[in-house]
Amino acid sequence: MRIVRFSDGGSPLYGALEDDSARIVGLKGDPLFSPVEPSGRLFDLEEVRLLSPVIPRSKIVGIGKNYAEHAREMGGEPPTEPVVFLKPNTSVIGPDDPIVLPEWSGEVHHEAELAIVIKTLAKDVPLERVDEVILGWTCANDVTARDRQRADGQWTRAKGFDTSCPIGPWITVDPRLDVDDLQVTCRVDGRLRQDDRTSSMLMSPRQLVSYVSSIFTLLPGDVIITGTPAGVGPIEAGQRVDVEVEGIGVLSNPVVRR
Repeated sequence: MRIVRFSDGGSPLYGALEDDSARIVGLKGDPLFSPVEPSGRLFDLEEVRLLSPVIPRSKIVGIGKNYAEHAREMGGEPPTEPVVFLKPNTSVIGPDDPIVLPEWSGEVHHEAELAIVIKTLAKDVPLERVDEVILGWTCANDVTARDRQRADGQWTRAKGFDTSCPIGPWITVDPRLDVDDLQVTCRVDGRLRQDDRTSSMLMSPRQLVSYVSSIFTLLPGDVIITGTPAGVGPIEAGQRVDVEVEGIGVLSNPVVRR
């Protein structure tokens, strides 16, 4: 099942897509806080606008340098422990929403990532119970102002600006999905930039949930973005960035400068 958040011209709605269906079954409420119950309405996928499938109530937890080759391309060796940072919920946008390049940066990079959506309060979760706190999986782009990241010495401004966290196109809820070995790619204007598999992660997705929950209490709707493969690079106004995670879908966003 794929959980979608969408608009048919009015307020945001929630729905479910089964397998490869193009018909959305409307839901009565937010599946994070309400039972999954059909509303009785049906919608054609092509006739609605998909929104970010979740707006975190609390936080987006980012993981830096979780692929060894990416750590090396950034000028260092892989860390012995995960590098953890936060992005505000105001950074979140959905499919086809524009990534707005900030006027104070001249070097903004794409970072394709697998994302984890948390469904319940979680603290100090042991690895064997991690699946109990995960709603599902989606795609994310950890857009980063690389010049500000270097200059500031910490990552808040570089990774937290408005529109710096595209998420979508939906949340995949599928116990058969082998998240430990999924292909993650990024294309800019159709040209392949990043291509690796989650099996290359230094810390696996479920290990990250357990680790992060030892630092922060995770709340329903929190998102963990799990790190990006090597191949990050600049994006410019007028381009389009496509992040694809195998078994989940494609998250596509145009780039603009205002």
